[in-house]
Amino acid sequence: MSFSLDDLIPISALQHVLFCERQYALIHLEQLWAENQFTAEGKVLHERVDAEHHESRRLFRQEYGMAIRFLEKGLIGKCDLVELWFSGDGKVKRVSPVEFKRGRQKADDVDRVQVCAQALCLEEMFDITIETGQLYYLQEHRRSDVVLDEEIRRKTLALIDRIRAIGETGRTPSADYESKKCDRCSLIDSCMPKHTGIDSRSVDHFIQSQLRSVKNAYADNETE
Repeated sequence: MSFSLDDLIPISALQHVLFCERQYALIHLEQLWAENQFTAEGKVLHERVDAEHHESRRLFRQEYGMAIRFLEKGLIGKCDLVELWFSGDGKVKRVSPVEFKRGRQKADDVDRVQVCAQALCLEEMFDITIETGQLYYLQEHRRSDVVLDEEIRRKTLALIDRIRAIGETGRTPSADYESKKCDRCSLIDSCMPKHTGIDSRSVDHFIQSQLRSVKNAYADNETE
């Protein structure tokens, strides 16, 4: 299946939709973005990583800022670091994506999904199976392995399908305020989760009650 440029999904969108579907839609459908401390620090970290020198030996090479794609699913992105090992005849025998993060290791799959998406791209590009990737957390100063098992692969592919489903509707999901998550989001002022997350049934009930009031007032005027 071929995709147009407008249909291509950036790898970053998978993190956004897993973190919050409304955040995904605000960024990728409504083209909204705002910096806060966390996004600014992350941007500086990735710029620093991209500026690193490439290490290369006869059977090993490091590539920073490598552009990647997964044509089968219309996925595109860039790896902070790709490490490649070669056999004696120059063929690629092992590939590992390494993603750099500013904070600490998370309990959820937000970061692991990103590494998995990178691996899916690299698998298609190099026609190779990638069993593990790595995450480097700045505050921990160490790498941690990401096992790319069937569970994380299914979750990553399901997120791609979910993004396409949201895109087909063209609608931004309603807000669902969660203080711990929402207060850290750079889009909180645009999202306004405390004010826009209103249950649709409550809205319908309000509209119907107002219509009844208007009808009653009209009927009273007719009988006078």
